[in-house]
Amino acid sequence: MPFPDRIERTVEIAHPPATVWAALTTAEGISAWFGKDAAIDLRPGGSARVTGDSGRTYHLRVERVEEPRVFGFTWPIHGQPEDDPRRTYVEFTLEPAGAGTRLTVVESGFAQLPGDAHRTAYDGNTRGWASKLGELAGYLDAAT
Repeated sequence: MPFPDRIERTVEIAHPPATVWAALTTAEGISAWFGKDAAIDLRPGGSARVTGDSGRTYHLRVERVEEPRVFGFTWPIHGQPEDDPRRTYVEFTLEPAGAGTRLTVVESGFAQLPGDAHRTAYDGNTRGWASKLGELAGYLDAAT
């Protein structure tokens, strides 16, 4: 049986797409729910940096920007050495849903890893997205 290659989560957020977009694509927004500090050059090929709550800094490459609907980036694979060239691709898709937003996040690229490394990365990010999407919703609720 092949390894799962993607994680997909969809959440309903009680805020309009423009508000959710800002939380996903600005340094202030990203810092508030994803880590302690962030910087972003919001254009395809731009770089971004997020320092997580653990103090680890992740370097991202912006791949897709279709405001206010699609934002995608690549980043290091959880559990791999910092100099490992392999990356996964993360894409957020925002759709209006009544007065709020249906947000889907898909992360793909896990099948490039062997056995235990795959399990570590896939399981860690599956748990991570469940937690971080809850933090995103909490941040947006508290900001209003």
